[in-house]
Amino acid sequence: MDLTVFAVTFGIIFLAELPDKTALAALMLGTRYRAAYVFAGVAAAMALQVGLALAAGSLLSLLPHRWVEGISGVLFLAGAVMLLLHKDDGEGHEAKEPSSTGFWKVAGASFLVVAVAEFGDLTQIMTANLAAKYADPLSVGLGAWLALCAVGGLAILGGQKLLRYVPMKVIIRVAAAAMLVLAAISIVGALA
Repeated sequence: MDLTVFAVTFGIIFLAELPDKTALAALMLGTRYRAAYVFAGVAAAMALQVGLALAAGSLLSLLPHRWVEGISGVLFLAGAVMLLLHKDDGEGHEAKEPSSTGFWKVAGASFLVVAVAEFGDLTQIMTANLAAKYADPLSVGLGAWLALCAVGGLAILGGQKLLRYVPMKVIIRVAAAAMLVLAAISIVGALA
């Protein structure tokens, strides 16, 4: 496992996921149900989404290196633009209330809400992009999954406290700046 690839992946995915609606869904579920049950569902959904992203990234890595660098650069640039243009429209991912508060009902509802919310999400696209760029699925997969789980856990245990100290605009700008740097590196690598 490459710790540099792990750290880059963790940092990018963590920052990109903070302003995401998935974190808000986890926060909402965490206020209604037992935190451990919600986290189990969230972690399982994130593992599924990271697995799908790694598969997509593996397919991208079959392209010539210059193409992968160019596609990576464009995707990082698109991710940065999406973050900078992000507006909170107040639309949440509401879950159907589980009929009981047992583990399987709560974890299952949490899994479904987060799996649907994360499908095709910016962080899933970024994970695929990083998997193609670094060709190290273990480091990228573990970094992405732990970042997603960390954000989910923070949201469940008190995401509102973080926002008291760090404005969402700052978080979004830091994530966008990191993606712009990666876009520049990838585009230069494609042209060189």
